[in-house]
Amino acid sequence: MDDRLIVALDVPDALSGLKLAETLGEAVSFYKIGLGMLTGGGLALANELKQEHGKRIFLDMKFFDIGATVEAAVRGIARYDLDFLTVHGDPHVVRAARQGAAGSNLKILAVTILTSLDRADLDAGLMVAGDVADLVTRRAARAFEAGADGVIASPREAAAIRALPESRGRLIVTPGVRPAGSDAGDQKRIETPATALAQGADHIVVGRPIWQAPDPRAAAQAILAELP
Repeated sequence: MDDRLIVALDVPDALSGLKLAETLGEAVSFYKIGLGMLTGGGLALANELKQEHGKRIFLDMKFFDIGATVEAAVRGIARYDLDFLTVHGDPHVVRAARQGAAGSNLKILAVTILTSLDRADLDAGLMVAGDVADLVTRRAARAFEAGADGVIASPREAAAIRALPESRGRLIVTPGVRPAGSDAGDQKRIETPATALAQGADHIVVGRPIWQAPDPRAAAQAILAELP
């Protein structure tokens, strides 16, 4: 199984997520579970898919808080023996997350700038001026320096991040990936799966184009077939 494809289980609850995973079967080995399912049994589903079905799990929580709180939260997550966990890319958050994950195999991925945001959104949030791609690259470098195992960035910034000396041996995971002809939805900085990998991504995250498809398994297989 090709674990470069991570399927986002952005469905309402654990039962729906488990049903989708069963539909996808052996075609998919890596799943993302995010905040949208947290109150719908997301952690229980993550544990079941990992322990009983042998799947890899990316827990997308995007933690952001004072250092002590982040460290405690990550230490709790690390007990589940999952694979990836997201936190916001601010250096103090990344450092605290690394401390919380110490002694485990949990990889800490730092969010640079959400793929649903563009420059107008950053202006509205009073974020520092500058080109979005440049800001993403700078935030990635700082996250790596703080100890992040990898970063979350759009495919459009993957090449610039991969060119950073600090990125050597680190992961780049790209949401905002859409097969050619798919609806962009709420994503604003998107590319196709093959392009994302060609730009330096290690993993691509795809959700709606798979689970909203009439045949999710066929949709996942089609994406895997176009990967280089």
